[in-house]
Amino acid sequence: MTENLFEVATRQKYRFASNKGELTTEQLWELPLKAKNGFDLDTVARSVYQDLKATSEESFVEVSQNPNKAVLEQKLEIVKHIIAVKQDERKKAEEKAANAAERKRLLEILAKRQDEELEGLSKEEIEQRIKELT
Repeated sequence: MTENLFEVATRQKYRFASNKGELTTEQLWELPLKAKNGFDLDTVARSVYQDLKATSEESFVEVSQNPNKAVLEQKLEIVKHIIAVKQDERKKAEEKAANAAERKRLLEILAKRQDEELEGLSKEEIEQRIKELT
């Protein structure tokens, strides 16, 4: 379903309002999740959501559907998908960094233990190992 949304978005040339002008679907991938200046995916999603809510205002007299509602729903799904992908990528990057830090720490501990083991050798054992290495 999501891939179909992106096909529709590119064929229909969807544009997304931001505080720096209209953005293409492709440009959404370049935005951060949150930014202090408001140029982010969260702000774009909120804008689309507000537009969608505005089309959903009920009339007690007219029963017609707003034609922009379907487009806005698709736009919101696109932005939500991009947000979910970016959140997943951030989570994986954080996990990778944490694993790398733990691996480095474990290697340092291992090197320290190996040094302690070598320091515990007798003079004769050290001389014998030196002879074996040359």
